[in-house]
Amino acid sequence: MSNTPEDGDGAQVTTGGLFPVFPTSANSISAISNAPQWLRNASFTTDLSVINAAASTAPSSSEVEAGDDEDEEGGADGNIGLANQARVYNLVEEEGSLESDDDKVKRKREKKKKRKSDNASDESRSRKSDEYYSKPVKDYYLDTRPDPDNLAYGSIYRMNVPRYKLDNSQRVPGSGSLRFYLRNRRSSMLDTEIDIDSLEGRAKSDTRYWYAKHAAMERNKNFKRIRLSAASEAVDSSFDNFIPLEEDVTVPESDEEDVLSKDSMIGASWEDEVLNKTREFNRVTRERPHDAKAWLAFADFQDKVSSMQSQKGVRLQTLEKKISILEKAFELNPDSEELLLALLKAYRSRDNADVLISRWEKALMQNSASYKLWREFLCVVQGEFSRFKVSEVRRLYSYAIQALSSACSKRHRQVDTTSEPLDSAAIQQELVLVDMLVSLCRFEWQAGYQELATALLQAEVEFSIFSPSLLLTEQSKLRLFEHFWSSNGARVGEEGAFGWLLWLEKEEENRQKILKEESSDDNEVGGWTGWTEQVSGRNGDDIASANTGEVDVDRKGLDEEMEDENSKPEDDTEAMLKLLGIDVNTAASDEVKDTSTWVKWFEEEVSRDHSQWMPTRKAGEFSSVEGMGEGEDEEQLSSVVLYEDINGYLFSLRSKEARLSLVYQFIDFFGAHISPWTSSNSLSWSEKISSLETFSDSMLENLRSVHECLSKSDSANCFSLGSLLGGSCDLSMRTEMMKFLRNAILLCLNVFPRNYILEEAVLVAEELFVTNMKTCEVATMPCQALAKRLLKSDRQDLLLCGVYAQREAASGNMKHARRVFDMALTSICGLPKELQCNTPLLCLWYAESEVANSSGSGRDTESSSRAMHILCYLGSGLAYSPYTSQSSSMQILRARQGFREKLKKIQSTWSHGVTDDQSAALVCSAALFEELTNDLPGALEILEHMFSSVLPGRKSQSHQLELLFNYYVRMLQRHQDDLTLSQLWKPISEGLQLYPLNPELYRALVDICNHRMTSHKLRMMFDDYSRKNSSVVVWLFALSYELSKGGSSHRIRGLFERALAQDTQNNSVILWRCYIAYEIDIADNPSAARRIYFRAINACPWSKKLWLDGFGKLGSVLTAKEMSDLQEVMRDKELNIRTDIYEILLMQG
Repeated sequence: MSNTPEDGDGAQVTTGGLFPVFPTSANSISAISNAPQWLRNASFTTDLSVINAAASTAPSSSEVEAGDDEDEEGGADGNIGLANQARVYNLVEEEGSLESDDDKVKRKREKKKKRKSDNASDESRSRKSDEYYSKPVKDYYLDTRPDPDNLAYGSIYRMNVPRYKLDNSQRVPGSGSLRFYLRNRRSSMLDTEIDIDSLEGRAKSDTRYWYAKHAAMERNKNFKRIRLSAASEAVDSSFDNFIPLEEDVTVPESDEEDVLSKDSMIGASWEDEVLNKTREFNRVTRERPHDAKAWLAFADFQDKVSSMQSQKGVRLQTLEKKISILEKAFELNPDSEELLLALLKAYRSRDNADVLISRWEKALMQNSASYKLWREFLCVVQGEFSRFKVSEVRRLYSYAIQALSSACSKRHRQVDTTSEPLDSAAIQQELVLVDMLVSLCRFEWQAGYQELATALLQAEVEFSIFSPSLLLTEQSKLRLFEHFWSSNGARVGEEGAFGWLLWLEKEEENRQKILKEESSDDNEVGGWTGWTEQVSGRNGDDIASANTGEVDVDRKGLDEEMEDENSKPEDDTEAMLKLLGIDVNTAASDEVKDTSTWVKWFEEEVSRDHSQWMPTRKAGEFSSVEGMGEGEDEEQLSSVVLYEDINGYLFSLRSKEARLSLVYQFIDFFGAHISPWTSSNSLSWSEKISSLETFSDSMLENLRSVHECLSKSDSANCFSLGSLLGGSCDLSMRTEMMKFLRNAILLCLNVFPRNYILEEAVLVAEELFVTNMKTCEVATMPCQALAKRLLKSDRQDLLLCGVYAQREAASGNMKHARRVFDMALTSICGLPKELQCNTPLLCLWYAESEVANSSGSGRDTESSSRAMHILCYLGSGLAYSPYTSQSSSMQILRARQGFREKLKKIQSTWSHGVTDDQSAALVCSAALFEELTNDLPGALEILEHMFSSVLPGRKSQSHQLELLFNYYVRMLQRHQDDLTLSQLWKPISEGLQLYPLNPELYRALVDICNHRMTSHKLRMMFDDYSRKNSSVVVWLFALSYELSKGGSSHRIRGLFERALAQDTQNNSVILWRCYIAYEIDIADNPSAARRIYFRAINACPWSKKLWLDGFGKLGSVLTAKEMSDLQEVMRDKELNIRTDIYEILLMQG
C-alpha cells in the first residue's frame, strides 16, 4: 500500500509500492503513463545510481531508535524517503513531564548534528565504493530472490566490509518503509520489560558489526527467545483400533497443565529454562533415586549453567551445587563407580592437591578392587606437576597391583580351585590385572627406566607362563622364583633361555648328580669322616670368611691401597676441569654457557637410551643391593634389576585368556607386528592409544596411506603427520629388539602351540632381524629357514603353512606361496577334525592372496579363477585338488548351496554370543565367493545379514566381528567407483559408532570422502566425531588430513588446542610432541613452540622424550641456563638421566 502525504509546497509525491523508500521523479511518471499496468511500478524505471545513493543515505538502526517525533527534522536533512512516512502523533504528556522539555530539545539538537556528520561520511564512503561497482547495463532489474544483505552493502555487495549489520533477518510483512522495517525488527527482538538504558552503561561491543546494547541483550538472562519446533503430525484414523503392547502412561493433571503452559509460551529466557530443567531433574531423581544416569545428567547440567555465568563467585556456587548433587547421589547409590568417579572429578575442580589425594585414598580404601578408580587415580597423580615423583608413582602402582591381585585370589578361593573354565568375571579381573602391569611398564619405559620395564615383563612372563605345576602357595612360589632370578639362568628373550620350569628341572638333575658323586666318593674312602655341609653360591662368602684371623691384616692393607688408587683419578678429574675453566664447586647453572654443549648432551642421552634397554647381570653374584661393591659404577648399578625391584609386582594367572593377553601385550610392547587380538573398544587398546609417545607401526601405516591418498590431488604445501616425530628407535635398537622377541616367541610357542598369531609374529620378527642384519639382498625369504624348522617339528600345523605362504605372497613370490597352500589343503583330509576346522582360515588366506595378486579388476583373470576354485572347494566340502581349469557352473551352484547351509549354522551360534576366528573366516569366504561369481550387492547382503544377527553389545566387544566389519569396508573401497556416496557413507558412519577407536575406519573415511565431498564437509564430520567420541585417534586423523591438504595454520592450531583442552587428551604425550614439532618444522614459530613446550612438561612430567624435545628442538629459543634448570628439574622428578654434563665437557676438552 502506498502513502501519499503532501509536502510543504503542496505537491504530491507518489511512492511505489515495491520500494517506497525511494522517491520517483515526474519524468519517470510521465514515461510510465503509456506503459501497461504491470510495468507502471516505479522500480522498473528507477535509475540504479539513485537507489545506491538513497541506500547510502538510509538511516541506520541507531537513528531509527531516536523516536518518531524526528520525522520532520529528518526530511529537512535530505532524507526524502523518510519524509514520505505517515506522521505518528504521540499522546500529550502530563504536566510533570513537561518540565524536562528543554533537556529533550537540547538532546535532539545534539543528535541532529551527529546525524548530519554521519550522513556526510556515509556519502563519502558510498562515492568511494561506487568505484568498485560497474554501471548497470540493463534499465531495470527483477529482484526475484531478495537478499537483505544488499541493504547493508548499499548495492549488490562485492566487497568484504559492509557499512552496518542488520539486527535481525525477520521482516514484518506489509511494511514497505525501511525505517518501519527496522523499527519493527527492533520491537520484535526486545522485550518491553527490559531496561535498555540500564544495559547500555555496562555493555561492551563483542564484534565490529554488533551494537553494544544488543550484545548485552544477548547475554541477558531474562531475554526470551523463540524456539521453533515441528508441528505434531496428524494421527491416521486407521490406528484407532490399535492396541499397544504397553499400557498408556497416564499424565497427571499438573503435568498436563505444565505442558499446556509451555506450549502457550511465546518464548523462554535462560533463567526460565534453568528453572524448568531443575524442576524436571528434581522430579526424576525423586521418582527414580537409584537411576545413576539421571543423577549424572543433573550434574552435567550444572556445568552448562556454570558456562553461562560471567562471575567467578556464581560459578563456584554452581560447582558447590554440583558436588552436593553428586554426594546425595552417591549416598543413595554407594555401589556406583560412575557416580564416585564423577564426584571425585568434581572435587578436583574445587580442592587443592593434598585434599584431593586424601579423598582419592579414602575412596580406594573402600573400593580397592576397582580398576577404573586405580587408573583414574594414577592419572591424577601423574598429572600433578608439583607432587610428581617417579618413586611415588611406582609405589602407587605396586599398591594397585597388589590390591587387584588379592581381589583375584579372593575370587579364586570362593569358587572351586579345579573348576575349568573360569567364569567371565574372574577372567575379566585377571585381564585388567595384566593391563595394570603393562601400564606400569609403559610408565617406567617413558620415564627412562627401560631396563626395569623389560625386567618386569620378563619376570611376569616367567612367573605366569613358565611356572612349575607344583601345588605351591604364593609365598613358596615367590621364594622359589627368587632363586631363579638371582641365578645365572637365562631369562625369556635371552639366548639359551628355556623357561623357569625347565630350569628348575635341570637344577634338580644337577643337584641329584652332585649328591650321587659325593656319595660315591664317601663310599670309596670308607669310614665316617664327620658331618659336612654342601658348599653353594649362597654360603660361599660365609665359608670364605671363616678364617678371619688370617684375613684381617691383609684386608686392611688392601683397603688402604684401594683408597690411594681411587683418590688419584679424582684429583686428575678436578685438575682437568680446572684446566678447562670449570669450577666443580660452582652452581650447575654457571657451568655451561653454550647451548651447543646441551645439544651434544641431548644426542648422547638419546644414544644411550637406545642402546641400554636390556637389564644386565654379574653372573648371578649379587642377590641384594648390599652385595654390590662400593666401587661399582652408578650407571651399571642402575641397569642391574634385582629381585627386590620386581617382587612386589608379580602375580599368578590361571585363565588362558589372561596368559595369552600377557604374551600378546609383551610382543606389542616391544614394537613387533602382531595381528589384532582384541577389540578396539577394550581397555588395553584404549590405554595403549592414550599413552602413545611415538607412532606405532600400525598407526604410522594408516597415517601414511591417508597422506598418500590426499597428496595425489594436492601435492603442494602438504606435510605428513607421521614424519613430524621421526622413527621410534634407531636401526641397531630395533634389530636387537627383534632378536629378543624372536627368542621369546619361540619359547612361548612351546606353551601355546599352533597359535597362528604368535607364529606370524615370530616370522615377521625374523624377517626384520635378518633384513636389518644383512645389508645385501637375499634370494630367499628371510623367514624361510625358521618356517621350515618349525614345520619340521610339527608337520600337522596347517595354520603355520598358511602364515608362511602369506609372507611369501606378500614378498611377491606367488609361485612358492601356491605350492605351500596346495600342500596344506591337499593334506587336510587325513587330519583329525579339530585340525580340519581351520580350513576356512586357510582358504580365505589363499583366496585373498590370489585376489591381491590379480592384475585386473574383472573376473576373467587367472588369479580370480584360482580364488573361485579355492572357494568352491570350501563351499562344496569336496576333497581339494590343485587348480587346473576354471570352475564349472555345477561346482559353483554346489558351493553356493553349501555356503547357505553353513551360514545358517553360524547364524544360530552367533545369536547366542559365540564367535570365533573360523566362523568369521567362513562368512568372509562366502561374501568373497558371491563377489567373484555374482555381484557386489549379494556379497554385501551376506555380510550385513550375518552382522545384524548379533546383539549390539556383543558387536562392540568382539574382535572377530570388528575384523569382519573391516573386511566389509575394504570390499566397499574396492568398488567405490560403482557406488554412490550414501551407499559408502552409511556403513562407515555406523561402524564408527560401534568402533570409535578403529584407525582403519578413519582411513577409509578419508579415502572415500576425499573426492566425493568438499573439504568443509569432511572437516565438519571430524568435528562432530571429536565432540561425540573424543579420542587421540580422531584428533590424529583430523590433523593428518589438514597437514596433508595444506590446511590453514589457524585451523591446525585450533585442532591442537581443542584436543588438549579436554581432560582425556591433556595427558597425551604424542599430541603435545606433534604440536611442538608442527610449530618448529612447519609453522616456523619457535617462540610459540617454547610456550607449548612448557605447557606440555607441566601436563606430562613423566615423559622423558618430551623433556628431551626441549634440548633437541628448542635450542634456538632456550638459553643455556634454562636448559640447565630443565635438567635439574628432571633430576628432581627422578627421571633416569644416563649422561652427566661433565662427560660432554671432557669430550669437548
